[in-house]
Amino acid sequence: MGAVGFTTSIPVEILLAAGSRPVDLNNVFISSPQAHSFVRKAETNGFPSTCCAWMRGIYGVLSTVEVDEVIAVVRGDCSQTQALMEVLQMEGTRVYPFAYPYDRSSQAMEGELRKLREHFHVRQDEVDEAKRNLDRIRRKLNRLDLLTWRDGLVSGEENHRFLVASSDMNGDPWAFEREVDAFLEEAAGRAPLPAPEGLRLGYLGVPPIWQDLYRKIERPGVRVVFNEIQRQFSMPYLAPTMEQQYLEFTYPYEVFFRLEDIERETARRGLDGFVHYTQTFCFRQIEDKILRQRLPNPVLTLEGDRPEPLDARTETRIEAFLEMLQREKGTATAAGDGN
Repeated sequence: MGAVGFTTSIPVEILLAAGSRPVDLNNVFISSPQAHSFVRKAETNGFPSTCCAWMRGIYGVLSTVEVDEVIAVVRGDCSQTQALMEVLQMEGTRVYPFAYPYDRSSQAMEGELRKLREHFHVRQDEVDEAKRNLDRIRRKLNRLDLLTWRDGLVSGEENHRFLVASSDMNGDPWAFEREVDAFLEEAAGRAPLPAPEGLRLGYLGVPPIWQDLYRKIERPGVRVVFNEIQRQFSMPYLAPTMEQQYLEFTYPYEVFFRLEDIERETARRGLDGFVHYTQTFCFRQIEDKILRQRLPNPVLTLEGDRPEPLDARTETRIEAFLEMLQREKGTATAAGDGN
């Protein structure tokens, strides 16, 4: 069974129907202890330092990971992906372009899915069967998310780890399902928490390039109970068709469509504030202005560049933000008690 790499979440059901092993190159990059070396290799091979570190990391990963071809998402993800695709093609890597329709057109999405099916020589009924199998795992991930925000039995970092892995199911959906099952059983046996207290935060934006961010945020009285994009990778809506599923997937589309999901989950989960992660040299940094103006609660915007531990300045900003939220929540609670 050959491996197929991809640059961001794609209709992985089609790969599985074709008997291929899905490999999210982002996950390979950021989970590797050699993440720094992948970035440096890209720079040595001519990638500019002003190129997104994720692009450099993906390029470096492909020098060590064997894949039959790469699916490059040329619309709906990083604006630099097309250039990466061209470099890979020049160096002899087979590349297939996939594009999420900018206007979320059903007709355009159906056409992209059809072309991808034809590229991998699979029938629609085979893809539908793969979707049914993955939806069984996704229902379990929905339960894991519920244990995070409703029951307080799963940390934000644990939630992040499982949901971000759902983009490729760690290359083996059945092994991943067993891991999810074991974790859910372990989490269900944890001591139940009292009624939710303290700060309830939402994490917005792409998964962080820093590996220690959650450990710097979460502590007694502070929990991350919403991971926006990671949750989207798990396809939480369980849409009945492939076309609808990838039209409801908010990540590739305009920020206003993402905001509908964020605002809905803010109310449902009772969020007090947000940490918005932005990647250096990413066009999505511009969208921070819209998020800050539209969201009802305070937003701390953090910018990351390379895969390294948090710097002291960023840690100080996190501490100040949490202290501010705690003061505001304490003031609001005291005012409410006096009424």
